[in-house]
Order: sequence, then C-alpha cells, then structure tokens
Amino acid sequence: MDPKIPQKLQSLYIMGGNMESRGNTTCCGEFNFLADPEAAYIVLNDYLCKTYIATWEHSCRSKLSWEWYDNWVNMGTKKSNFIKKIYAHSLQYSRSDKEEKAIVDGPGFVSCDSYAIAAAIDPSTVTKFIECGVTVELSGKFTRGMMVLDLIDELKKKNKAVIMNGCDLEKFSKLMESSLK
Repeated sequence: MDPKIPQKLQSLYIMGGNMESRGNTTCCGEFNFLADPEAAYIVLNDYLCKTYIATWEHSCRSKLSWEWYDNWVNMGTKKSNFIKKIYAHSLQYSRSDKEEKAIVDGPGFVSCDSYAIAAAIDPSTVTKFIECGVTVELSGKFTRGMMVLDLIDELKKKNKAVIMNGCDLEKFSKLMESSLK
C-alpha cells in the first residue's frame, strides 16, 4: 500500500526459500515462499536494501539436537513454558515421516525463523554465505515458489542477496537460551 517502503528499509532478514530445490511443502517449494510466491518475488526483485536469507537448507544444516531442545523448553521459566506450548503443534510435524524426509542431514530441532533473527541480532552467527542475485519461480508446475539462485549472474542484478550457508551453533544456541531467561 506504501510504494516507498522498499526505499525506507536499510536491511531485510528473511527466513524462506531454498537453495537446492529441496522443498518441505512441495517437492521444490519451501513453505514461506510457496505460501505467497508473488510477494516473495516482489521483495527479492524490487527491494534494493541489503537482503539476508536463511533458507530451508541452512536451517536444517544448523539444527540443534533434540536433547538440547528438551533442555531449552524445560528451563522452568515463563518464556520456556510458553515456547514449549507453541512448539507442541509443530513438533508433531517435525517428527513425522514427511518431515524426516524433508529435513537435510538427519533429525534434530529446526527453528527456522530463529536463524534470520539471530543473524539480525549478531551477524557473527553466520559463518558462511553465498552472495548472488535471487528471484522466485512463479509459473513452474513443480517449481512454483522455489527460490532461484543466480550463481552465474544471468539476471544481471545489481542488488545481490546474502544467502546464509553456515552457522556458529554455539553462538546461536546461546542466543536461543538467553531468549528464554
């Protein structure tokens, strides 16, 4: 509704998309981008601010152990009790056969949105990244909603996104733990 919003942003942190065509909702679609691929397309193509993206694969490769999760939600604080309640529904899916197949690199606690938030709070939680132009597929039968990484600069985009590709799990877990104290 405000066409000047893209010019007002200094940076943008997104959890969404995928970098290896691994889907968690469809064979190639990550939930957030697949839910509204046109919106993702607009943001990735029209917004000129620095854009940081925590993809599905990044989240999966940066998962924490289920033992860590159990300790985290059982800290005995009001916040940990709240987190335990709100994760209860998604945990049923996280431990389902479909999710086990979708998760990259084996089982564990994947807190998708938290990786983008952690990067915004402490950029040093990101240990590796890929910088390239990105867009979103809008018309493919199997690829609708899939994020496309332009590693060969075919799109000739001036604004390159920073795709997170490595996480300092010690720093990340400390941020997660401190959020529930």
